[in-house]
Amino acid sequence: MNIKKVVVHCSDTPPNMDIGVTEIRKWHKDKGWSDIGYHYVIRRSGSLEFGRDLDGDGEVEDEIGAHVYGHNRGTLGICLIGGMGGCNFTFAQYLTLAGLLKDIKARYRLDKSDIVGHRDLDDSKECPTFDVRSFIAEWD
Repeated sequence: MNIKKVVVHCSDTPPNMDIGVTEIRKWHKDKGWSDIGYHYVIRRSGSLEFGRDLDGDGEVEDEIGAHVYGHNRGTLGICLIGGMGGCNFTFAQYLTLAGLLKDIKARYRLDKSDIVGHRDLDDSKECPTFDVRSFIAEWD
């Protein structure tokens, strides 16, 4: 797939709720979706989980996501667990996010401006509760 943008999300769950792909997949399927909408999920511990895999080949980046209305084709969705009540992500989550973004940027030859938050594409959203561009400037 031709990736042109990465969109960072949050699960809007409280900091003491450590969920992952299994739980979000169930929520999304309960809504009638075919699978979890995100390509990657970063748990509170910083562990990285692989998400959307409609064809079951273990490769998530070849799937069109279902994570931001009108912007799914050509984008990868990353979800950080937490965010309810404000920016409450762990240092481990930020480390994993920074490493994943650096890897994706290199593989797809993306620029810093190609990495955005969900709220940058939808004014009605606060997700991921922090400014992704500021994060990139600090952690890149």
